Parts: sequence; structure tokens; C-alpha cells
Amino acid sequence: MTPSRPYLIRALYQWIIDNQMTPHILVNAEHPRAEVPRQFVENGKIVLNIGPDAVQGLVTANDAVSFSARFSGHPMQIYVPTGSVLAIYARENGRGMVFSEEEDEPPSPETPDDDGGKKPALRLVK
Repeated sequence: MTPSRPYLIRALYQWIIDNQMTPHILVNAEHPRAEVPRQFVENGKIVLNIGPDAVQGLVTANDAVSFSARFSGHPMQIYVPTGSVLAIYARENGRGMVFSEEEDEPPSPETPDDDGGKKPALRLVK
């Protein structure tokens, strides 16, 4: 199955906006493909305001969240792989969802299945 995280991010973003609140995402800034303003990273993480008033061109695709924003007056293009989004929540009340860092990571092609590569089978139980 495809990962659920990008779908949950989109749904929670819309829910937060519909309730006139400000969506923020907590990002693992140490992800190798994350492009975030490093000067604002603390303990390997960064909180980003993704509200419509704070960003331009927000795209929440299945593989990444991307947008442009200003940091200390300087424009920057932000790219956050969905696997590096650790949480999405409303700034005003903290309601939202926290994701585990391992959640939704697709299995690597080199890793054999736990069942030794056997196909799943059904059997009739009476």
C-alpha cells in the first residue's frame, strides 16, 4: 500500500484551516533531502508555519511538502520529504497528529519479506 502520511497531512491541514487556525509542521531537519533554513534548526528539528498567510505555492504531494517563504526577510524555497514530517498541528491549541519516524517508510527492495518471500495464501477454516 502507499504510505498514509501524505494523505493525513493534507487532511489535517485542511481541517486546521477550516477551523480558522494556523497549521504548523514539525520536521526532522536532519533528513538528507530536507531543504530548510538551517539557522532555525534546534536539536535537529524545525517547526514551520504552513498557513496560507505565511507561505506561497504550498504543494502537499505524496513525496514531499514544498513551498516558498521568507525567513528573516530572505525568500527561500522549502522542500520537506513527507517521511521527515514528524507532526502537523494547530498553533493555537496544539491539536493535530504526531507521526513516528519509522511510520510509512516503504520497505527497501533489498530487504526480503519476513515470511521468506512466500506469497500470502488463504485457507478455509471450518
